[in-house]
Amino acid sequence: MSEDQKSKNLKDDQLKQFRVEDEGKELTTNQGLKVSEDEFSLKAGERGPTIMEDFHFREKMTHFDHERIPERIVHARGFAAHGEFEVYESMKKYTKAGFLQDPGKKTPTFVRFSTVAGSRGSAETVRDARGFSTKFYTEEGNYDLVGNNIPVFFIQDAIKFPDLVHALKPEPHNEMPQAASAHDTFWDFVANNQESAHMVMWAMSDRAIPRSFRMMEGFGVHTFRFVNEEGKAHFVKFHWKPVLGTHSLVWDEAQKINGKDPDFHRRDLWESIENDDYPEYELGVQLLAEEDEFAFDFDILDATKLWPEEDIPVKIIGKLTLNRNVDNVFAETEQVAFHPGHVVPGIDFSNDPLLQGRLFSYTDTQLLRLGGPNFHELPINRPVCPFHNNQRDGFGRQTINKGQVSYHKNSLARNTPMPVDPSQGGYEHYQEKMEGRKVRKRSDSFKDHFSQATLFWNSMSKPEKEHIKEAFSFELGKVKNESVRQQVVDMFANVSLELATTFAEAIGATPPQGEGSKVTKSSPALSQENTKKKPDTRKVGVIMADGFDDKEVKVVMDKLKSEGMQPEIISSKLGMIKGSEGNELEADHTFLTCDSVLFDAFYVVGGKDISKKFKRETTYFIEEAFDHFKPIGATHDGVEWLKDLAIMESPGVVSGKDMDKFATEFVKAVSAHRHWEREIG
Repeated sequence: MSEDQKSKNLKDDQLKQFRVEDEGKELTTNQGLKVSEDEFSLKAGERGPTIMEDFHFREKMTHFDHERIPERIVHARGFAAHGEFEVYESMKKYTKAGFLQDPGKKTPTFVRFSTVAGSRGSAETVRDARGFSTKFYTEEGNYDLVGNNIPVFFIQDAIKFPDLVHALKPEPHNEMPQAASAHDTFWDFVANNQESAHMVMWAMSDRAIPRSFRMMEGFGVHTFRFVNEEGKAHFVKFHWKPVLGTHSLVWDEAQKINGKDPDFHRRDLWESIENDDYPEYELGVQLLAEEDEFAFDFDILDATKLWPEEDIPVKIIGKLTLNRNVDNVFAETEQVAFHPGHVVPGIDFSNDPLLQGRLFSYTDTQLLRLGGPNFHELPINRPVCPFHNNQRDGFGRQTINKGQVSYHKNSLARNTPMPVDPSQGGYEHYQEKMEGRKVRKRSDSFKDHFSQATLFWNSMSKPEKEHIKEAFSFELGKVKNESVRQQVVDMFANVSLELATTFAEAIGATPPQGEGSKVTKSSPALSQENTKKKPDTRKVGVIMADGFDDKEVKVVMDKLKSEGMQPEIISSKLGMIKGSEGNELEADHTFLTCDSVLFDAFYVVGGKDISKKFKRETTYFIEEAFDHFKPIGATHDGVEWLKDLAIMESPGVVSGKDMDKFATEFVKAVSAHRHWEREIG
């Protein structure tokens, strides 16, 4: 086996010793004692009280009582997968991080996606930021890139994080609303903490309702440092670029999915990996020489600011592939412990005050959630390289340390474990020169809260701007306090007078006065209209009944599959559907067990044996898909149904009798994802 293959399998091999197959095995206690009875507790007589001597009952019940650990305060609702990372070219010029040196070398990874605001039981397609956290199991130790799908954040200093979360979470007097920012306390926080303006623009955009985890970007948010072997540093920001492009839901669709399938995003990720449609993301970095730290009209350490890609290009340096689902959600997804302070030589921090606070907070959180200081020993968190130190004991200790010495310095163990010189791989903090008085202040360079919020607005396409207007109107329409609504209107007049005026009218507030922002700059990279558009893995609902033209429909179905799409048959009943020439296809869904919002596109075939109910249900599916700007195709009997709905000439609606030509045009329509011309036409 090659060294690369050994590296690729290292984490997987390590986890194998913890995997247990229970099927066909004898029942035992946790200590391995075989159990003769598991139906009845030990009693003093058949009708008597249970006695304390019943160690099996106590062990079983105690474990059950402790099966749930405290959920994360934020990012509680998450799902994860294993994968591998491969760098495209050596980054030796910029960093000595080992996993970024050798093209072709596979580094095991574990990635957790999550919503921020909701509890573990909340739905997944809510309007919210999404966590995108990656653990790299490198040979130099674990490196955690703990990010979001939005490149900026609400606040500039970590001391305000408890305030933000308290305002965003359900209001404490009635514990409502769940997983939603459309309420008074959140918008009161926004209006009175105006550094949040830029992040709020992203949160009100389509970025906050992604189509899937596979189709959203990831960002490290903060400014970090790369440091090379010579000690030279560059500031760096991290980006994950999805190979399938960046795509979103529409708001009405997202709300309905929450009811139809609250597990929509995790199901999508799980099924994609099970189908071998492995999610892929390219890692990009923005690099900035230290001498250019003050070359821009924003502070590069301000977490409410992004680095425009047109000014500081994103260099694509590697690919992440998610290729294995978890074996157990609790043991892996829930117990994984991410921390931005888990770094390797060659990666260091900046003085971003939000990042500095996170370096404390994450350790403190894991101590509570995972029961003590040994969370690093849980299988999912264990590094693949050996670890040796003088930390001992504590809850959940798994390592059995031999010997009498557990301190540094010592002579009894020849002063081991010993520190490692930086030239031999020991971590050394970047020697940044620092000076100044101890103050509770913020740099004046952090005071501009609106320019980049306007940059984001200027960068949006017309449909995206309309969606942002609707989002503000919806969210603030849920706010009861008139003063808060007016404060938000006045605040966002500094971003865009057009935007603020539109939602002011919708929520009964006084339209703002003034000239609005003077910022005219835009960044095309921020608009999803400029993303990759591919048909790969798109889920197409194929509506058909008995008597369909099986020969011609097969041509279309084969074409969809060859383009990487996933056609799934919908009919009035499960089982086999018989075509006109006797061939059969199996229905995957009924109208009752699925819904229009769960598909990316529809292909309407029909059939000879159609009831009024079948046509009525088809009509409902197609009308809703049309309202959500989705591609719709029809052949055979389906063409007449689309004519009845008067949508045949609409953008993204494809029909025809030539099956090859129809299939080609339909694939093109699906590739576009949405057909916004229906909205603006």
